[in-house]
Amino acid sequence: MDRQGKCIRVFDAAARHLSFTKAAEELFVTQAAISHQIKGLKNFLGLKLFRRRNRSLLLTEEGQSYYLDIKEIFSSLRETTRKLQALSAKGALTVSLLPSFAIQWLVPRLSIFNRPYPDIDVRIQAVDHEGAKMADDVDVAIFYGYGNWPGLRTDRLYAEYLIPVCAPALLAERYPLKKPQDLIHHTLLHDSSRRDWQAYERQ
Repeated sequence: MDRQGKCIRVFDAAARHLSFTKAAEELFVTQAAISHQIKGLKNFLGLKLFRRRNRSLLLTEEGQSYYLDIKEIFSSLRETTRKLQALSAKGALTVSLLPSFAIQWLVPRLSIFNRPYPDIDVRIQAVDHEGAKMADDVDVAIFYGYGNWPGLRTDRLYAEYLIPVCAPALLAERYPLKKPQDLIHHTLLHDSSRRDWQAYERQ
């Protein structure tokens, strides 16, 4: 923040409290520092911003007009900062996973997680790519694969059981499936990688 910016921030605090002392307490500076910044802003604008009556601090007409113009800006900045600080204190957990798994499995169970951990904001990053590709802002990822991804700690959630399936029409083909050896006559599709299915769909 430049010099004028600092002066304006000090003016906002002093005008809001109508007190150099309270402005100093809010900004963690001395009352002399507040007076110095207000004097600098007065010289920069060429306008007198405050006047004293007995022991009270009042805004001049120019000071009142200036304060009305800037107070919404500073109010918005304070609110934005408060929200950011609240989010930081609250904590957030970013989970990356396939869109289908997010919709069918994770989302219906979020309420169960939120009950014991209401202060953790769960953010879902639904991505449609292989598990080895993770964004830097992801805390946890749930993906299908062997788990041998360099630089990542992996924990197996459950083991996979492969169940062979076929279209009923294959049973009536020239090479029907009656025993495992009959598979050599057919094109096999497996899901160790989604690329196989994608290549098949493009045919």
